[in-house]
Amino acid sequence: MSDPYEDLANAIVLLAVKDYRDALKKLMKHPRHEFAKLTKAEVERFLRSDWFRELTAVEPEILLRKLREEVKQ
Repeated sequence: MSDPYEDLANAIVLLAVKDYRDALKKLMKHPRHEFAKLTKAEVERFLRSDWFRELTAVEPEILLRKLREEVKQ
């Protein structure tokens, strides 16, 4: 049986990844899209935060790089 707190932490991280991926895709099509710019900056700030480090052991810069590469393809 899984730990509910671990499930919540995973859900938070996955939602941030989804939001970041969506923002990058939108910015590729519409580079001046203000909401996408704000979302991208907010997620980057979250991924580099101490709170993110409490939720997961994932290295934020590696995650960001992989997401950027994924969206470019």
